[in-house]
Amino acid sequence: MAHVTVGATALSVAYGMMRSVTEQTRRLMLLDTASLYFRAYFGVPESVKAPDGTPVNAVRGLLEFIDRLVKDHRPDALVACMDADWRPQWRVDLIPSYKAHRVAEEHEGGPDEEEVPDTLSPQVPVIEAVLDALGIARVGVEGYEADDVIGTFTGRATGPVDIVTGDRDLYQLVDDKRGVRVLYPLKGVGTLQLTDESWLREKYGVDGAGYADLALLRGDPSDGLPGVPGIGEKTAAKLLAEFGDLAGIMAAVDDPTSRLTPSQRKRLDESRPYVAVAPKVVEVAGDVPLPDVDTTLPHAPRDPAALEALATRWGLGGSLQRLLSTLHA
Repeated sequence: MAHVTVGATALSVAYGMMRSVTEQTRRLMLLDTASLYFRAYFGVPESVKAPDGTPVNAVRGLLEFIDRLVKDHRPDALVACMDADWRPQWRVDLIPSYKAHRVAEEHEGGPDEEEVPDTLSPQVPVIEAVLDALGIARVGVEGYEADDVIGTFTGRATGPVDIVTGDRDLYQLVDDKRGVRVLYPLKGVGTLQLTDESWLREKYGVDGAGYADLALLRGDPSDGLPGVPGIGEKTAAKLLAEFGDLAGIMAAVDDPTSRLTPSQRKRLDESRPYVAVAPKVVEVAGDVPLPDVDTTLPHAPRDPAALEALATRWGLGGSLQRLLSTLHA
């Protein structure tokens, strides 16, 4: 199963030097595309097939997701952010266990391949081709995950940003002052958790900026992050409330008068090697070299002939027609 990657240079050529991402002043919606097509794949029956019998449940499900998101939230700009590198080597060099359990068992040399269901992998190139024909900006940059692309677009945006993802790691980008929120799918994309700082404080006791420190301390088995032994989510939140941030907590380890318990002090002290490198792994990058792309939400397909051929070949039917109608509205 080959992992599909898209380089920054290829994207620049494909989309052209049409509009600098730094000029974004309208409502921007950023899709964690893999997160959404995985959800579509598992949420739409595999009985949804192309005329030749090939499953297209992830393709059609993602189109339905985008249709609903555009209808409900009316973004002015939309970017489908891609994982050009789902397990960047620079993160693995810092924490070797990073996403190690997701690596496909059988692969020959080259980059690690992610374990993906057999009937999902062939649908990814179809998704990419359909997005391109529609004219929806699709951005992935070699050496970075979609999270990093999202983080960089968010940092450069001058208007409000809606991040659509099933990955809680991106809660760290939530910023009420800048109008940045996460739309977290609870059921399809019809029911979304609108995550702002108030919700984060109520749920986790931290704001957006504090979520990365919380995740680092707590650890995350799904990403292969060990965390600090004995420091769970509630304890991490209490420590952050007491000492402000990760740097404050580690300073408290060296302060014999601080109100750390002996066991907390010992565990944090023993975890210094992990704490020293984990922030760079956990925090999304904000300096990805993004290509200049036109992020404007299209009102008509960029390549109608290619889109018609894709619709016929893959039997995209009503899913595509509904999205086209929504975009045209």
